[in-house]
Amino acid sequence: MSQPATPSPTAVIADDERLLREQLSARLGEVWPELEIVGEAKNGTEAVELVETHHPDLVFLDIRMPGMNGIEAARAIAQLPVDEEGAKPEDGRPWRGAEIVFITAYDQYAIEAFEQGVVDYVLKPAERERLALTVERLKKRLATRGTADAAAGVPIQQLLHKLSAQLNPSAAPSYLQWIQASVGSTIQMVPVADVLFFISDEKYTRVQTAQLEALIRKPIKELVDELDPKLFWQIHRSTLVNVNAVSSVARDFRGRQIVSVKGRPDKLEVSRSYAGLFKGM
Repeated sequence: MSQPATPSPTAVIADDERLLREQLSARLGEVWPELEIVGEAKNGTEAVELVETHHPDLVFLDIRMPGMNGIEAARAIAQLPVDEEGAKPEDGRPWRGAEIVFITAYDQYAIEAFEQGVVDYVLKPAERERLALTVERLKKRLATRGTADAAAGVPIQQLLHKLSAQLNPSAAPSYLQWIQASVGSTIQMVPVADVLFFISDEKYTRVQTAQLEALIRKPIKELVDELDPKLFWQIHRSTLVNVNAVSSVARDFRGRQIVSVKGRPDKLEVSRSYAGLFKGM
């Protein structure tokens, strides 16, 4: 009995310069003929919409674009809902999110941040030989997604904050210090440093400290950009955890990583997209 054919990898390209989009598409066709370009965008907003529509394996984002730049688009794309383990969509291909590949003309951005293993990069104009090396890395990343061999790296929001600071060195980051939250019929000011974790549902986000449980109306995708990424790691599209509050990480009978929180009975699931954070545990 023949095995079903493996679907071709897919990608979206976003660059505000049409000629550069066409050049990259042509070069990719030469070094990776199996790759299917399912959409092209001229800005970050269009890129996010195309990723949400087509669920590509990869998205090539120009770092500098008018309006929503590549880093802002990457933040939005990282927050798009993915298919959880075991899901069986109609097309039979669960979407685990898009691998981010930044397009940049500046060598200074092709440094430590890109070596962390969370994203990749292409220097423009795309040269065949250099692009071929990037493609080999990307093929390996796609082949090992969700496995024990997947590259471990810093949380993606931490990396994106770092890149944003490089783009705007004069703009010092300002992170939330207090959370104004509802506790019963009262409003309390909760120090962010005291928060053990945040968990969102459809309407509210639960704020948990060692002493109290409160609710806010701010979703995780907004909190990610407002909290210090060195202190809060995203481990699921609906969960942020204070790294100082993590007591242990174990695997359950289904092989999923589960985070235990200091002094709490709560067990927080790590989705496959973020499993690399605790590689080796």
